[in-house]
Amino acid sequence: MFERRAHGRGAVCGAALLALVIPWLAGCSVRRVAVRSLGHAMASTADVFAGDEDPELVAQALPFALKTMEGLLAQDPTNRALLLATARGFTQYAHAFVKQPADLLEAVDYERAEDERQRALKLFLRARGYALRGLETTHPGIGERLVADPAAAAAEIGREEVDLAYWAAASWGAAIASGKDRPELLADLPAVRALLERALALDEGWGGGAIHEAFISLEAATPAAFGGSPERAREHFARAVELTGGNAAGPYVTLAESVAVPAQDRVEFEELLGKAQAVDVDAVPVRRLANVLAQRRARWLLSRADELFFEEEQEEATPP
Repeated sequence: MFERRAHGRGAVCGAALLALVIPWLAGCSVRRVAVRSLGHAMASTADVFAGDEDPELVAQALPFALKTMEGLLAQDPTNRALLLATARGFTQYAHAFVKQPADLLEAVDYERAEDERQRALKLFLRARGYALRGLETTHPGIGERLVADPAAAAAEIGREEVDLAYWAAASWGAAIASGKDRPELLADLPAVRALLERALALDEGWGGGAIHEAFISLEAATPAAFGGSPERAREHFARAVELTGGNAAGPYVTLAESVAVPAQDRVEFEELLGKAQAVDVDAVPVRRLANVLAQRRARWLLSRADELFFEEEQEEATPP
């Protein structure tokens, strides 16, 4: 009798416990589904920002979106689409709304400009972390292998991962460019090149020429002794323009800044920036924001032409 009653109490207690646990488990499942659904929704908002014509509005909205995505990743850390969107978002935000404004600020407040560049560097590194985490969902440990043996590690990447490879390279390369006083970052340049070369081999036209545009900066910034080539930068520029149908201002600005200025070719510089400003920002809606920002930088560069091209001034100052 006692045993029967005890068993009966146990059954009742067990049933009561299950009655409490099952809804909780269901809630966890529903919560995971909700987080994943919201994560995918957030990841798909990139075109909304890209098509905007108001950079200041986007600059104010992006931080909230980025922190929301980070919060969702804390709940769903292997969500590839969300990792990609977060890497892309931090890279674009740091470049357009931290680093570029810092360049404009340098002439009036050098110390603050340097502080902002350091902030940009940290954001680029954060973006790189998310992109590498995205790649590691299918290639565990690839981040370390990219440093140890860049070409072999990059060879693991498949066509469906070109987007992550590109944003890993873009954020990593931007961090290297921003951290000029960080030689340990410069040592990672082969990893950036390996990622871009792999992406180019897998899908040359990805992003409408985005990979070629990245190569313009990479080839121009890399010393010849380490494989850089202004001639190849021009080849990538020509292909980027071809793939975009001339509807992207970015390649013109990139070539002007990274190749024409070091070559001290003011005529080409002004011609390229003139073409950048002539691009119709409404021709391709998904490029609208990028074109508005590129044209803004083109105007700023033109305003600094006398500072950037000093040889002509020296020649004029030389008495006959």
